Amino acid sequence: MGHAFEGTDEIEVPASVEDVWEAIATGPGIDSWFMGRNEVANGQVKMAFGGYEPTSTITAWDPPHHLAYDSGKAPDGRFIAYEFLVEGREHSSTVLRMVTSGFLPGDDWADEFEAMTLGGALFRRTLAEYLHHFAGRTARPLTVFGPMISDWDAAWKTLDAALADKLPGAVEYHRNAHTLGLRTERGMYRFLRGFHGPMIAAHHVFEGDESEQDWQSFLDTTLGEQK
Repeated sequence: MGHAFEGTDEIEVPASVEDVWEAIATGPGIDSWFMGRNEVANGQVKMAFGGYEPTSTITAWDPPHHLAYDSGKAPDGRFIAYEFLVEGREHSSTVLRMVTSGFLPGDDWADEFEAMTLGGALFRRTLAEYLHHFAGRTARPLTVFGPMISDWDAAWKTLDAALADKLPGAVEYHRNAHTLGLRTERGMYRFLRGFHGPMIAAHHVFEGDESEQDWQSFLDTTLGEQK
């Protein structure tokens, strides 16, 4: 059967039009709030997140006001498209309008759509946090796939308790059934319910030398018994 979808979000941020464009239209900018490592070049947007390496084609490019790109349509009809509209406002603020649309094939689209919707909410909120608190800076993205989880309620409770010690004083900027986002002076720390079962850490670090190995050890030690 499949499912076509479209959603629009609008945020106003205390950042310049140029800073917003840098965040959405350059590889280092996207690295600082989205997923994995990204590259914008030669009319394409490329991402590498774990073993997932999609390439999208840029369909609109009008710096610094309009950007759009999409995955192209697969043989089964699957595709996803992103559009960003940037408008400057008074007092050095900017309004960013984001449109996400696409099609999910198959009769089991509902679970994937739920994961996409809840994950997308975290990414958009992270972009807003980035533009509020770290605009103009570039993060190191850290991506870690933790243990497979069967009891997610227990896993989130265990993770919350461990993070209180790991990131004391962190500000919780987003939470829903599948995701958690925390902010410190050093960066933004995100945890996601992986679509196929693992706990995923997808962080953006602006200061310090913490590594993916550090967070792999943390997740394995904290959640290794939460199966």
